[in-house]
Amino acid sequence: MARNSQSASSPPRLAAPAGKDASLYQFFAPGGVLSRTHPAYEFRRGQLQMAQAVEQALEEKRHLIVEAGTGTGKTLAYLLPVIRSGKRVIISTGTKNLQEQLFYKDVPFLEQALYGREQQVPRSARNDKASGGVGLSVCYMKGRNNYLCRKKLYDLTDQPVLSGLEEIEQYRAIAAWEKTTSTGDRAELAELPEASLLWHKLDARADACIGQKCSQWDRCFITEMRRRAMETDIIIVNHHLFFADLSIKLQADGAPDAGILPDAAAVIFDEAHELEDVAGSYFGISVSNLRVEELARDIENSLQHNRLLSVALSGALGSLRERSQLFFSVLPPGEGRFAFETRREFLEENGDEFLGLNQALTRLAGELEGLPQKPEEVSSFVRRAQEIQVQLAFVLESEDRNTVFWIERRGKGLSPRRHRDTEKTGEKSQGRQNVFLQATPIDVGPILRECLWSKLDCAVLTSATLAVGGGFEYIRQRLGLEHAREAVLPSHFDYESQALLYVPPDLPDPRTPQFAAKAADRIRELLEITRGRAFVLFTSYAQMNEIHQRLLGEVEFPVLRQGDAPKSALLEEFRLTPNAVLFATSSFWQGVDVQGEQLSCVIIDRLPFAVPSDPVVAARVKAIDAEGGNAFFQYQVPAAVITLKQGFGRLIRSLHDRGLLVLLDNRILKKQYGRVFVESLPNYKKTTEMRVVEEFFGVRE
Repeated sequence: MARNSQSASSPPRLAAPAGKDASLYQFFAPGGVLSRTHPAYEFRRGQLQMAQAVEQALEEKRHLIVEAGTGTGKTLAYLLPVIRSGKRVIISTGTKNLQEQLFYKDVPFLEQALYGREQQVPRSARNDKASGGVGLSVCYMKGRNNYLCRKKLYDLTDQPVLSGLEEIEQYRAIAAWEKTTSTGDRAELAELPEASLLWHKLDARADACIGQKCSQWDRCFITEMRRRAMETDIIIVNHHLFFADLSIKLQADGAPDAGILPDAAAVIFDEAHELEDVAGSYFGISVSNLRVEELARDIENSLQHNRLLSVALSGALGSLRERSQLFFSVLPPGEGRFAFETRREFLEENGDEFLGLNQALTRLAGELEGLPQKPEEVSSFVRRAQEIQVQLAFVLESEDRNTVFWIERRGKGLSPRRHRDTEKTGEKSQGRQNVFLQATPIDVGPILRECLWSKLDCAVLTSATLAVGGGFEYIRQRLGLEHAREAVLPSHFDYESQALLYVPPDLPDPRTPQFAAKAADRIRELLEITRGRAFVLFTSYAQMNEIHQRLLGEVEFPVLRQGDAPKSALLEEFRLTPNAVLFATSSFWQGVDVQGEQLSCVIIDRLPFAVPSDPVVAARVKAIDAEGGNAFFQYQVPAAVITLKQGFGRLIRSLHDRGLLVLLDNRILKKQYGRVFVESLPNYKKTTEMRVVEEFFGVRE
């Protein structure tokens, strides 16, 4: 992220559109451009204030943190100043859904409003500067695994290795689509299952990429995406791609071809409350038996395809698989995620297994380098083997004090979330458990301060949920962002009249065994009042499943449960089913939008504190306390506040929405820290009486 990003190689600037010279006030104010072009226009003071703050930050090259409540219209509030700035800007979002909204809805709307013309070509099919260069210069980029690798597809054509009729049908569909697609984006293949294992064999992920040595380099969808980004003013990405790219550039130490995102004058981080977790995952390391097996499989397929699989290489691959299985089998036992605090003792007892895996990787790399004729991808295989060696040594031997080392097991006997995660990434245990050795930064703040904030002219961090108790101390400290301007903007909604928050004072503490039965009874009573039409959100799968089981047959409305179908299918079924009730956990706490009476109630089981035994959470708590801080008030409470605000934010999504919020955890009333939660929430009308809930829904006169 160079400061002087607008160099001679930057794209030429567009001519000013008709409405561009008008001030921001003239655009957003009553009677302005927006009021004449938006069918549901309403003047939103917070939207104008945010736009002015973003424009000032861009002009003065300052960082900005801004909380814009739901209904502010923040996407237009940052898009217009970005367009007016004439600078290359990256917009990074938390979800693909928001990316798509920006690219397919918000940008075309602004293009029409500013240039006064309809788009004749669907944006998905356009080049950056269609229609003779008049319009906005925008591109949309996702992670590499969303794009097809043509070389993999052609190699599979020559030597198909397909499992069953389903994969054969998927292969035919992908092969036919490849001949017509201009993007290679799998989103165009609506009929391809989300968990397709064939796609995982064909995607353009970086591990298997051989760069300019590839025979398909000039026709590569990633090459084309990179070229498009270099010629574009506004680049829309998501946080995962942004930090994956930043991580690659850091590892490459400034190599010119590293990464796919070009330098930019500024970055807008929408849904910025997710940055710490995403950055931590990409600045960390993960080594697994799955990764070793994928390397062995890719090498085997390539050598068989090129008729180079010698006895020596077969032996080296067999040895690698055997040594990997042995090494990962002797790692400490445990379920889910747990700290690896006995690394020194483990190496003393199992040094031979570690050494054996290391030697197997060295032997394999040596055999590959000794091939008399080398396929294009051999250098990539050698690099991957060496990366695993280096990273394995770091995870087992590093004494870095800002890193927590931990183990995660996925596969047999996992929760629905873990099963879904493994399906999404193409992992398949096939009866075995996948074991991941992880190293994660405890504090990403210093890393971000050095490699991001100090290198950017301007960063804008925005979300509906960034402030805790009206301030940004928590987010600034966690992200290492100093000297930033700040703004908390009010929502456009009238929360006091639109939403009622009910906290039952009589329920047991959620940490006690008595809670589930009492909570289930109260949920049943509430659903009778609201006539279903509710999200019931939980902080754990165990609690969700227990209460769901207790209410089976007790609730007269259609009940849906997360894990029983893909998230998108559940959400669509909820929208289409009158009086439906959805039981769900973490992935439904944010990024879900159901407007209207269909969602009239959101019930949350307890204050969403992170699991204290989670290795990353525990390490962060320990680090803060060791420095003389109070981790509970500095880290655990603020993190839970932001999560609770996200969960409650599902309810009121428009000026016409009205409904009930329920928190079944009355510690918010009884504990000292409860005030922080209450002061951080919007100004809902509040009650502790069921009578008021009944009156709100007109059940009691």
